Order: sequence, then structure tokens, then C-alpha cells
Amino acid sequence: MIIWLFLMTAAAGCGQQDTAKDNTNNKGTTETKTEAQKDNKGEDSKQGPDNNKPGDTLYGSGHRSYQHMKYLAKAAPKFSSSELTKPPTGNWVTNGGDINNGRYSPLDKITTANVKNLKVEWVTSLGSGKEFKYSGEATPLVYDGVMFTITGANEVQALDAKTGKLIWEYKPQLAEGLNTVCCGWTSRGVALGDGKVFVGLLDARLIALDQKTGKLVWETQVESWEKGYTITSAPLYYDGKVYTGIAGGEYQIRGFVAAYDAEIGRQIWRTYTLPAPGDKGSETWPKGSRNWLTGGAPVWQTPAIDPELGTIYFATGNTSPDLDGSNREGDNLFANSILALDANTGKYKWHFQEVHHDIWDLDPANPVVLFDVKMNGKMRKGIVQAGKTGWLYILDRTNGKPLIGIDEKPVPQNKNQKTSPTQPFPIGDAFVPQKITKEDVKRDLPKDFKGEYGDIFTPFWDKPVTLKPSPQGGANWPPSAYNPNTEMFYVLGNDNYFAYAHYGEEKDERFTEGKEYIGSVWQPVENSPHLGTVTALDIKTNKIVWQKNWDTIAYSGILTTKGNLMFTGHNDGRILAYDATNGKQLWEFKMDAGANAPPITYEVDGKQYISIFAAGNTLAGTTHGDKIYTFSLDGKYGSLNDIPKDKINVSPIKNQDTETDKQQAADQSKSKNETSSAAGTGEGIYKNNCLACHGDKGAGGHNGPNLQTTKLDLNGIINQVKNGGGGMPPFKDTLSADEIKAVAEYVKSLGGG
Repeated sequence: MIIWLFLMTAAAGCGQQDTAKDNTNNKGTTETKTEAQKDNKGEDSKQGPDNNKPGDTLYGSGHRSYQHMKYLAKAAPKFSSSELTKPPTGNWVTNGGDINNGRYSPLDKITTANVKNLKVEWVTSLGSGKEFKYSGEATPLVYDGVMFTITGANEVQALDAKTGKLIWEYKPQLAEGLNTVCCGWTSRGVALGDGKVFVGLLDARLIALDQKTGKLVWETQVESWEKGYTITSAPLYYDGKVYTGIAGGEYQIRGFVAAYDAEIGRQIWRTYTLPAPGDKGSETWPKGSRNWLTGGAPVWQTPAIDPELGTIYFATGNTSPDLDGSNREGDNLFANSILALDANTGKYKWHFQEVHHDIWDLDPANPVVLFDVKMNGKMRKGIVQAGKTGWLYILDRTNGKPLIGIDEKPVPQNKNQKTSPTQPFPIGDAFVPQKITKEDVKRDLPKDFKGEYGDIFTPFWDKPVTLKPSPQGGANWPPSAYNPNTEMFYVLGNDNYFAYAHYGEEKDERFTEGKEYIGSVWQPVENSPHLGTVTALDIKTNKIVWQKNWDTIAYSGILTTKGNLMFTGHNDGRILAYDATNGKQLWEFKMDAGANAPPITYEVDGKQYISIFAAGNTLAGTTHGDKIYTFSLDGKYGSLNDIPKDKINVSPIKNQDTETDKQQAADQSKSKNETSSAAGTGEGIYKNNCLACHGDKGAGGHNGPNLQTTKLDLNGIINQVKNGGGGMPPFKDTLSADEIKAVAEYVKSLGGG
């Protein structure tokens, strides 16, 4: 009997193991769990640890949902194609306003004539994501008077769009040890449809929340964060599907975009952006190599869809390693490309590559925008993408052919980098400078600068070469906008100096799964200006109509309206309104944190509102915060000082110590005790505050110089961390004196010399 029971128990265990395997899709590590399976306990629920989950699948079963008010609005329907392609009026139901990604609203109660009368209607403190490692980049959604948004810490909120009062909150538990986030912890928004709010989490999960309660409905592990896959983009809901791509090009991942069933979270299709051997595009990579598994090409902005053509469009990110082309001869498709796929099947339709064999990290980070316009007497279906190169790429979205000419021109060569002999040059105007002149060097660079410099597409190898545009762009992630009335395309650009140089490593050190590797070094030229542009270009000629020059990078996003207005945010915390026809500034309001997220507009009960998330940004080095500001012509507050503190909405649980909060505090205290040495504590502080800009162990970051070569002594480093300067923010108000000393000692330990 004992033997029989033992065998039965063993058989049951094998059966459970097989079931877990069956839940893994053969195209990836996808697994879904519904809320019914997880036995959620209702409002203010808290999930305990799931000891039976596979070690490589779902994380964070300790999520919590809090209901603060009864949800009185309608649930979102299974939006039809016509509802999703119609420009947003009362509602703002997709990340780009509609599935064209145009960020244009036909609302016109706020106009060039009265925009000067805008004042604050309400302010809500979301109580999340204020630490420096987080960035506030989210575009809120609005449906039937309810706003849905997300913080850089991936916490999701539903608010009354008329008052800003919190209806519910969802707090995920991200994977413990998550350390593969390249460029600051952030989320650019959520998706909405069929009564659910869809969210991509940093640990590469896709989840669905109940629209009325914030409770988890299902979750799917899209890929493994340990391998370098993360999600920072807003998903897209369309035709019963949820589409998402992944970030992680700096970790030598294999890029893809995938569609999931909105009802249950099961993967429908997945299309990789790196072709397998024998597939179309594989001939653009070295034969016999493994680049198709590690070559990057992530998809980390929200796609656009044309229902009439049945096509989904998006841009792919950088090759991997970013800056070293020596072992990936060829054009390296489909990295740095606009891709068009069948929206139902994921089947390839066409592509256009903006940068062949990229070694400068000039990948297209800006979301694609669809538009219809009459050109030469004929209506054309267009698609436009604003490149890091500083050009617009304007194509026919039916076939990927240029609507305005794009010439292949010879470019300088470097045999070590296996550079492409030609690059695409769009006909029209660049919206940022693309070359460095002797006058630029004399005016902008340090007096002792003696390095080499060049134009766009100048290659580099063992000697540093300073170039424009930089890896920041041109156009980076902040979304652009198209106004069909003005027939202008509005884009934010960055203009700064970056130096590149190759360095060699032992072959066995070149790639470790889950470790960032960009192949060479880059850094901004110290004590040089970091400038920005705000530009309107004629969509039919690709020529600049008007342009504004800023004394800082432009890092927010754009909204344009039928009221002939264009709104954007500024690093110093201002939201600005321009006349969309001529660029004249008409209004501004200074908030308490960097305005590094795109504005939106919506209407409730006949009143038009403008909203923006002002929470700061790690890579922009701006002041951090946690507030959504909403404006109207009937608003009460004309300046920040006018707003009474007791009129700012706050979460009812802001000061509530939950059991999980206490446990996290205890864990943090234990962690500090375990790493009491200055170097250990400093490393942790560094990872939370410095890594995104300066890179792992001080090199390979996205904004800051290589700390392994700093010439500052300990006191100099302490002073720099404390007071900032040269594009770096001060940390004296966010770190204690002991923390500043600890991180300074860690930086000094990185090499110095």
C-alpha cells in the first residue's frame, strides 16, 4: 500500500509538471493566469507569494488593488475600427489619440484667441515614482469622464477626469532583482478596451485590469527580463487583440512584436524583427553567425494600425551591440526600420530601413504616424517617422515607397566597422544640425578640445570622433503630432555633441545573457551645450515652416488641436502653447517638476480640458514629481503658488502602512545592514540614481560621461553629485550626505585615471 501511494503521488507530480509546460507557448515563454485561477480576494486585495509558479514565468503575485470610489461611468466597449480611427473628441482612448498615432484633437473650444485664459482646474498627486531612477513619460487615457494613467514605478490609477479624485489604484509587485532596464524605469502609458485596462510592466509582463475596479483579470509573461527583455511602451488595443513590443536592444535580445487575445491574454502571433537563417532579410547578416538571436531590433514604441489595409506599423530599434559593427557585416535588417505587418497574422508586408548597419545608435525611437493628404492632386495614404537622424521619413503606407524622395548617397567608410557604402538621405530639411563646423567647435566646445569631429554617418574606430546628431537624436521617444488642418507635422529634436570610440574586449567577455553590452564607448562632450528644437514641417514638401530653438533638450511630446494650437512640455516644468500655424508662444504654466510627458485634451460635459503628467525624467536630468495637472478656461489657479495644498488630490492610502509596505521597509533595512560598507551601499545608490545615464560600472550610459576615466578626487566627486552641473542634476535634496559620500566612493572605486 505504501509503495502504491508513493507511485500515485509521483504520478500526480508529473502531471502537474506537464500542465505547466503546456502553458508555455512554443514561440516564447508566454504563460497566462486569469484572476479566477489566482483566487483574488476582492477589493483592497493583496496577493501572497505563489510558491508553485515556475521559476522562469510569472512574477509579482503580491500585487494590490485599492478601490476608493464607486465607478459610475460606462465600461469601454470592444471598440470598432471606426471608433479607433476617428480623431479623439470627448475621449482620448489610445496612446496616440487614435490608432493613427496623430495626437490631433478636433476640439476647438480652446483656441489661439483664448488659450491665454487657461488656468489649473485640478491637480492630483499620484504618490508614486518620485525617486530619481523613475521617469514620468505616460500619456493618460480618458473614457466617459474617467482618466487612466501610470507612473514610472508601473503603478496604475483611475481618476475622475472632472475633479482628479482617485477612483482606484493598482500596485504591481515587480520582479525582485530586476536589473535589466536600460534607460530609466518608466512606462509610456496603458491601453483600453472591452472593459479592461492593459498594461506592459517593466519585468516583461502584459496584464489586464478590470476597468471599474483595478483588479487583475489576467497576466502573461511576454518574455524573460533576466535575458534583457523589458516593456516600457504603452500597449495598443484593436480588434479584440492587444499588441506590444519589447525593449532591450542593449542586452543583445531578439526583437519582436506580438498580439494577444484581449479576453484571456493568450498569444495569437509573434513576429521577430531579426530574420532566422533563410528568411527574408537574413542575407543582410553574416552567414553562419548567431546575430539573428542576439542582434537587437527591439520594438519599444506604440504601433499604428490602418484597418482598411489590415496593417500594423511600427519602427524597430538599434542593432546589438549598438556601436560595434565589426562582426555584423551587412545592412542588418530589420533593425532601424519601419515595418508593416498583417495586423491579424503578423505576416511581413514591407519595410524601409532608415540607417543601414547602424554603429551610431541612430535608431528610430519616435512613434510612427499615419496621415492622408492630397499631393499633386491625388489623395495619398502616408506614414511618417521622425528619426534620430534629424530627418522625417515620409512614405506611402500601402507599399513603403517614399512619397517625397529619399536618395541613397555614399558615406565615409571604415573597414573595421564594415560600414555600409551608402545611407538614405531624405529630400527636405533636417530639423536638427547634422554636421559640426569649425565655428561650432570654437563656439561650443572646451578650449582644450583637440579631438576629431565630423558629419552624420562619419565612422569611428580607435580614436574618439565627435558627431551630431547624438544617440539622443534628432527625435527620441517623445511623440510627434500631425495636424490635418495645417497639414504640418510637429516634432521635438535634440541637438548635442557626442563622442564615440571603439574598444576591444576578449571574445568570451563580449556577450553575457542579461548583461548590457553596446560594444564601444560614447559620451557627451563635457561642458558643451545640450540644445533642443521645436519644429513644424510641411508634410507635402518636408520643408520647415517654423522652428523654435531651446537652451535644453526637448524631451516631452506634442499635442495639436483644431483650435490651431500646439502644446508641449519643457524640462524646467513648463507646459507651453504655441500657435500651430506660425510658432508664436501664446501661454505657459510652470509646474513643480519636469514636464517630460505628452499633453492630451478631452471634453466632459461640454468643457474642454488639457492634461499633462509632470514627474520629471532621469535621462533629461529634470526635477522629479508625481502630479497630473489639468487646465481649463474655467480653472481657478493661475500659478503654482495659487494652488492650496489641501486642494491637491492625494491617494487615501498615501500614509497607510500596509503589511507589504512594512515588509518592504524591513527588507530594505536588512539589505542596508548587509551592505554596510561604503562601496556596497554606494553601488546600490549608484544603480538607483546614476546607472541610466552613466551605464553599468560607470561606462556605456545614455547621457553621462565615462566615470571610469574621471580625473576628480573624492571631494570633487562629492561636490559634483551634491551640486550637479554640466547637464547633471544636483542630488543634495534627494540623497543624504552619507549617501552622497557612499556613491562618490563607489564612483572613485570604478577606476579613475
